Amino acid sequence: MTNDFASIKEADVMLVIGSNTTEAHPVIGSWIKENAQQGKTLLVCDPRRIELARYATKHLRHRSGSDVALLNGLMHVIIREELYDKAFVEERTENFEALRALVSSYDPQRVSEITGIAPQDIEEAARLYAMGPNSAIFYTMGITQHTTGTDNVRSIANLAMLCGMLGRPGTGVNPLRGQNNVQGACDMGCLPATVPGYGKVGDPAVREKVKKLWNVDLPQGKGLTVVKMLEAAGCGDIKGLYIMGENPMVSDADSNHVRRSLENLDFLVVQDIFLTETAQLADVVLPAACWAEKDGTFTNTMRAVQRVRQAVRAPGQAKADWEILLELGKRCGAPWDFSSPSEIFDDVARFVPSYAGISYARIEETPISWPCPAPDHPGTPILHGAKFARPNGKGFFTPCEWQAPHEWPDEAYPFLASTGRLLYHYHTMSMTRRSAPGEFISELFIEINPEDASSLAVCPGDLLRVTSRRGTVEGKAKITDRVPPMMVFVPFHFGETPANALTAAAIDPTSETPAYKISAVRVEKAS
Repeated sequence: MTNDFASIKEADVMLVIGSNTTEAHPVIGSWIKENAQQGKTLLVCDPRRIELARYATKHLRHRSGSDVALLNGLMHVIIREELYDKAFVEERTENFEALRALVSSYDPQRVSEITGIAPQDIEEAARLYAMGPNSAIFYTMGITQHTTGTDNVRSIANLAMLCGMLGRPGTGVNPLRGQNNVQGACDMGCLPATVPGYGKVGDPAVREKVKKLWNVDLPQGKGLTVVKMLEAAGCGDIKGLYIMGENPMVSDADSNHVRRSLENLDFLVVQDIFLTETAQLADVVLPAACWAEKDGTFTNTMRAVQRVRQAVRAPGQAKADWEILLELGKRCGAPWDFSSPSEIFDDVARFVPSYAGISYARIEETPISWPCPAPDHPGTPILHGAKFARPNGKGFFTPCEWQAPHEWPDEAYPFLASTGRLLYHYHTMSMTRRSAPGEFISELFIEINPEDASSLAVCPGDLLRVTSRRGTVEGKAKITDRVPPMMVFVPFHFGETPANALTAAAIDPTSETPAYKISAVRVEKAS
């Protein structure tokens, strides 16, 4: 997030797009609802009638996969009516004329034909966001999990820069992280092309810095993403995998392909707190301690580095992740002598400029948001206040044409299926299935619109069969207008009926994120 949590309260307009916030991020969702109930403007852009739609000033129910067209349409209106922040655009951005030229063809009528939203609703939403005076954008995986996910994010950034909605409270581009330490994992270099702090592995200066501190020569080429690793495992190019705290048998696209790939490995190690569907395929399982059983830090969605303290002892032979990795490293010849998480964090601070001013002593009482370059720096709750991170300090508009999704409903597969999360379950249910709230929803259901249910002679609770070009799942029908006609929603949590049997391994070419939100399917009543 460019902004902190306190900033949410100061937003006059909240644009939520591709985020079922109250179910996937319920605390932030409650703040957004509270703002709306206090009279703040809430714009919800989502094909489903999610809970936030009940509180929305305007619900733009656009077709799944039409996000770029919608965002370009908003910018078309804003530029046409000269509602954009001319001073901000002139002083703090580049490439505006290219953006103006591209969005000029996205008039409300054309955008309506692509998105299904009435032209007047596009115009009204554009005016509300642009006139703020403080407007904030919130998005999650409904934006990123498309073959055009990177363009979706770029278009959101274009909209925020166009209206000068960055660098102050109540504004910002705020991606809500899907798990508690995703931000921290990325910061620590758990990406295939970067080292901790986002330095590129191919950069000679970065490689020299790594060698100086850790006495290691980095490979020059970037590594593989999860999608590409599984592809390589499937064709035999990767012989072994080490999986920590992930359950790709349930969470990854095209579940049947995932199983084939993992079973094709010579050696699979899984480090986790429970015997997940993935761990059941492993040659070796390393029992890990959960968050309440270890000391350390999390870096949350607003970039705040927080202390985590051990509350209970880990059971059996379970160890903290750092202890397991330390022991493995020593056995592989690494000269590691860390004795505590705080010592490891000090090493991080020596290497990562944005963490340089953070220490366990400083975060003992309160979190600190990076960048924090020095011990006397207070941290940075709001990014881009005076300049952007590019060398010249200016933001760069990246115009994006709308592209149709990787597959679309047709005669053989006339419905569109989308996957997502539920309030009562977390990710692949390795934890929530073992807790009392998880019992509230114990099996797969499939949301279907009343019109479609009627045409299929389906009653609530009847068994539905959903089939894509990859696989089939069955679940009980939940008849609701939360989904529009010819669309079904399938929660992905249930390992015994994995929704990702439906999804394709199609990816965004830049981020290589799978397109979980679009699957052409056939829906029928199961016998």
